[in-house]
Amino acid sequence: MRTETGQVYKLTDYKPTDFVVERIDLTFELDPKETTVVSRVILHRREGVAADAPLVFDGDELTLDSLQIDGNDIDASLYEATPDSLTIRGLPESGPFEVTVNTTISPDTNTKLMGLYRTNGVYCTQCEAEGFRRITYFYDRPDVLAVYTVTIIAGKDDAKYLLSNGNFLGGGNYDEGRHFSAWFDPHPKPSYLFALVGGDLGLIEDSFTTMSGREVALKIYVEHGKEGRAGYAMDALKRSMKWDEEVFGREYDLDIFQIVAVSDFNMGAMENKGLNVFNDKYVLADPETATDADYANIEAIIAHEYFHNWTGNRITCRDWFQLCLKEGLTVYRDHAFSADQRSAAVKRIAEIRLLKAHQFPEDAGPLAHPVRPETYKEINNFYTATVYEKGSEVVRMIRTILGADDFRKGMDLYFERHDGDAATIEDFLACFAEASGRDLKQFALWYSQAGTPSVSVSTAWNEAAKTFKVTLEQSLAPTPGQSRKALMHIPLAYGLILPDGSEFDGQPDTDDAENGVFHLTKRKQTFTFANVPGRPVLSINRSFSAPVNIAMEQSAADLAHIARHDSDGVSRWQALNEQAMRHLVAVSKLARDGRNLPSAKELADILVATASDESLEPAFRAQALMLPAESDIAREIGSNIDPEAIHTAREAVLSEVAGSGIEVFTRLADSAPEGPYSPDAADAGMRALAGVALAYASIAEAHPARAKAAYDKSDNMTVMSQALQVLAHQFPGSDEAADALAGFKSRFAGDPLVLDKWYSIQAMTPGAQTCARVEELLNSDDFDRTNPNRMRSLIGSFSAGNPTGFNAADGAGYRLLAREVVDIDKRNPQLAARLLTAMRSWRSLEAGRQELARLALVSIREAGELSPDVGDIVDRMLAN
Repeated sequence: MRTETGQVYKLTDYKPTDFVVERIDLTFELDPKETTVVSRVILHRREGVAADAPLVFDGDELTLDSLQIDGNDIDASLYEATPDSLTIRGLPESGPFEVTVNTTISPDTNTKLMGLYRTNGVYCTQCEAEGFRRITYFYDRPDVLAVYTVTIIAGKDDAKYLLSNGNFLGGGNYDEGRHFSAWFDPHPKPSYLFALVGGDLGLIEDSFTTMSGREVALKIYVEHGKEGRAGYAMDALKRSMKWDEEVFGREYDLDIFQIVAVSDFNMGAMENKGLNVFNDKYVLADPETATDADYANIEAIIAHEYFHNWTGNRITCRDWFQLCLKEGLTVYRDHAFSADQRSAAVKRIAEIRLLKAHQFPEDAGPLAHPVRPETYKEINNFYTATVYEKGSEVVRMIRTILGADDFRKGMDLYFERHDGDAATIEDFLACFAEASGRDLKQFALWYSQAGTPSVSVSTAWNEAAKTFKVTLEQSLAPTPGQSRKALMHIPLAYGLILPDGSEFDGQPDTDDAENGVFHLTKRKQTFTFANVPGRPVLSINRSFSAPVNIAMEQSAADLAHIARHDSDGVSRWQALNEQAMRHLVAVSKLARDGRNLPSAKELADILVATASDESLEPAFRAQALMLPAESDIAREIGSNIDPEAIHTAREAVLSEVAGSGIEVFTRLADSAPEGPYSPDAADAGMRALAGVALAYASIAEAHPARAKAAYDKSDNMTVMSQALQVLAHQFPGSDEAADALAGFKSRFAGDPLVLDKWYSIQAMTPGAQTCARVEELLNSDDFDRTNPNRMRSLIGSFSAGNPTGFNAADGAGYRLLAREVVDIDKRNPQLAARLLTAMRSWRSLEAGRQELARLALVSIREAGELSPDVGDIVDRMLAN
C-alpha cells in the first residue's frame, strides 16, 4: 500500500519524462494466484536529457522477478526495485533500447479492484487513474502514449474469452489445456486506457456501419444467462455511434468495439480504447428488473464511455490536473446526446438537480476545488462532481458564449489539431478562441477558481419612460486555498416576459448583451431596455446557462407569471421550484425554533394546478411536483442546520399539497401506461407522474392500501419500486410494508442488482430508527461487504440519501459511517474515500451534531494507518 499521504503533486511541477516510449508489448499468463506479466518496452532518451539520467518507472505493491536491457540481464548495481518504483541506470545514450520487465501478481487477492483483479471468476482490469502500475513497472502517467501489442495466455476452462484493446490479431491453442489470443491497438494511448478481460462469459453481437462505410463488429459480454438483458445497451451503443457522427463528425476507428459487464467495479464504467469495462448495473436491463431511471442511466453511460473514444482516448489529458478536459467535456457530450434522445427540458432539469445536490455542496465545503485543481495528494479523490458536472457546465457556457456554429468550429479544430495528443485546458480554449475570434482569458477563470459564484439581480421599471433596467452584481466567496477571487465571465441567458405573456424582443443599450445573453464580466453592470410596452418580468439564467446562485427579490406573482408563460421549460420549472424553496426554507426555520408552521395553501394550489395541466408533458409535471429535497433545503439555509426541523417542515408541506389535490392525485396515480413496457421518454414520463401522484395520494389517505395495491399489481420494476418506496418510507412498520419488503427480497434473491434497490430503499427510510436497521442488514449472513455496489446501496444510500437517519441527534449515523470507512479502507480505499464524502457538509450542522460529526472524523484519523485516499479526505475535512 502506498502511504505517502504527505506528498503533494503540483500543476506547476509538470515536466515531460526523460525517456520517450515508442511501443510496449505485453504477455500475460493468467492464473488466479500467480499471473506472470512480461513487459517489453521500446524507449529512447529525450533530446537534451543528460546521459546519466536514470529511467524511473512507477509501481504499486510490485515485486520484480527479472529485468533485462536489450535481451541481456542487467547488473544488480545498475537498478533498484521497490514495491513503488523501478530505477535503472547506465542506459544507452542514443538510439532506442528495449527494457524487459517480469513481474508476478495475484488477481484473486487484489481487493482494491485496481490493476488486474478477478471477480466472479472473470479476470478484469481497471487502470484509471494509477492502476497500471499494479500490473507492471511503467511510466504510469497520461502523457506517455504508446502503441500496445498484447498476448494473453490462459486455461481454456478458466477463461473462454481473452480480450484486450484494439483489433484482434489471432489466437488458438497454446499448450495442453491452454489457449492464447493476441491484440494490437494502432492508436497510441496512455497506460490508464489499457484493458484486459479473461473469462467464461455470455455474448451478444451486432454490427455498425460507419459514415465512411466501414463495418464495425459490436460485442457485449455479460454473465451467462443475462444476455437477454443486454439488448438495450447494444441499442444505446449504436445510437451513440450514429449521433457522434451526425453531431460532432466523429467516426469510430477500429474494426471492433467491445463492452464487458462485471459485478465488482469501483466506478460506473471505463472507456478503455475499444474494450470498455462496465459495472453491470449500467448494462443489464429488462422491465422486470430495471427502472426507467436504470434505462436512462444505461443510455447515458454507454454514450459517455463511447464518446470518450475521441474526447479522452484519441485526445487524452497531459496530466491528471487536466482531468476535466476528458471528463467534463464528455459529460457535456453525453448530456447533449440524452437531450436529443429524450425531453430536452426534463433532462436539463435532472442535470440541474444533480448539480445542486452534489456539486454545489462540494463547492461550499472543505472539499472545494477548482475544475482544474492546482495541487492534489491523491488523484482518485478528484473524480468529483466538480470535475464531471461543473466541468460539463463550463463547456456548456462556452457554447452559450460562442453560439452553436462557432462552438462546432472550435470542436472541429480541437479534434484536428490535437488528435493523438495529450492536451491541456489552454490547448482546448485556444481552439475556440481561434475559431470564434473571442477572447476567453477571463472565462478561463472557471477552470482555476473554486466555489459557486453568486449573482445579485435587481430590476427597475420606469412607466413614463418605458424603460426597464437590469442590474447584475457578482461575488465569489473564499474557498480552501483561495481567499481572494478574480471577476468571472458569467453568461446569463434571459428573457423579458410582457404582461400578456409574450416576450419582448428588444436589445439593451450595451454590447455586453447579445442573442438573449447578458455577459457579466465586471463586478456590477446595468443593462437598460428602451421602448418596452409594459412592465416585464425578468426570466434570468434560463436553462441554467451558468452554474451560479441567483439572489433576486421576485414576487410570487412574478414567479407565477414565469411559470405560466416562459418559453423556456427549464425556467418555468425553476420558477415553481423557487416558490417551493422559499416557503420550505421559511417553514424549516420556524420548525427549528419550535414555532407554529404557516399554511402552504398558495404553494399547494400552484402545484395542484400544475399537476392538472394536461398541456404540460407528464415528465415535466412529475419534476414540478417533486418538492426540493431535504438536502436542497439545508443547502439553501446554509448554516445551523437541523435536519429534523427540515424534515418536519417538508412533511407538513407535502401533507397540505396532498390534501389539496387528493382528487387529482388519486386520478393520476392510476395513469401509468398500460400494455407492453417501453423505456421510451413518453412512457417513462407517464410512469414518473403516476409515481409522484401515488406518493401524494398515499399521504392524503394516510393509509398504505393504495401503495400496496400498486405494488401487488405492478408488472415492471419502475412501478414496483415506486410503490415499495412509498410503503417503506411513509408507512414503516406497517404489515403492508413488511409484506412487500419480504416478498421483494424473496422474489429477487438471486439478482444482486435488484437486491441493491431493496437495500437502498430501506437505508433511505427517514428517521433515527433507520440506523439500527442498517446495522442489522450489514450484519446479515447474505450481505456482501466486498461488493462496491452493495456497500454503496446500503452505506452510501444511508449516509448520502437519508438526512434524518444519518444525522440522528445521538451521532449514531456518524459513528457507523466512520467505523465502516476504516474497515473498507483496508481492502478498497477508493470506495472508502467516496463513501466518506457524505460528511463534506458537516460544518453547516447545528452545534450538537457538528461536534458529534467532528468526533467521528477524528476517530477515522486516529484509527491507524490510512490509505492516501481516505487520509486525504479526512485531513481536508478537518482542516481549519
